[in-house]
Amino acid sequence: MLIIGECINASNRTVAEAIARRDREFIEGITKTQVEAGADFIDVNVGAGQGTQGQAIEGMEWLVKTVQAVTDKPLTIDSDVPGIIEAALRSYRGETVMINSVTAEPERLESIGPLAARHKALLVALAMGSEGIPDTVERRLETCETILTRLTSMGMSAEQIYFDPLVLPISVDSRQGLVTLKTIERIKARYPAAKTVMGLSNISFGLPSRKLVNRAFLLMAAYAGLDAAILDPRDDKAMSLVRISDMLIGKDALCKGYIKAYRQGKIVD
Repeated sequence: MLIIGECINASNRTVAEAIARRDREFIEGITKTQVEAGADFIDVNVGAGQGTQGQAIEGMEWLVKTVQAVTDKPLTIDSDVPGIIEAALRSYRGETVMINSVTAEPERLESIGPLAARHKALLVALAMGSEGIPDTVERRLETCETILTRLTSMGMSAEQIYFDPLVLPISVDSRQGLVTLKTIERIKARYPAAKTVMGLSNISFGLPSRKLVNRAFLLMAAYAGLDAAILDPRDDKAMSLVRISDMLIGKDALCKGYIKAYRQGKIVD
């Protein structure tokens, strides 16, 4: 499973303050710890609180350069603002990059899709449109079809697209866990070349012992066909479950990855 480290996100007040004051040491440190913990991609997000769009662009350019100064891991440019994404891509060095995200909303498809196509980027596509998050599997699949059709017409391949089935809090609607899991299964069956990705934390919103709920959902999602997860790779137990799930669903030949991780002390029970 591909792991996208989620920790450099300005929705976290401490991170936002570090970006605002251009605290290089803090950002470099959080980058290194995620890489050491096993992140394959590093997500970078300047959020909506960096002042004007011009200030947000400057913040993103600084963030990309700062993170790339200490790692060769590819980045996930986390924004829905085309100007911020484009600025990040101008500052970016490296062959592989991911953009997070686009939806089926026409204005977002028509602005972010061409950027991804031009830069040959991987693209996270949220299974939602102008009316918000669909509440059924079928409607989410219809949204995915709309997105895939338009993006491929722009020159993107299905292999570049990471569909996010979206997760709503199970504390609000007890059906939502199954809706998400079934959406993953259906996406993988209908579009085998495309990938699936999701963040875990929303499923447990409003519940006690949230990390435990998230970890259980991670295992279920892996079985359903999840290809990538956006999470905190510093969570040793979650990362242990990632490695175990890869082994149990046949993605770890002869259990070599699991055994290597165990010998390195990376399997925590």
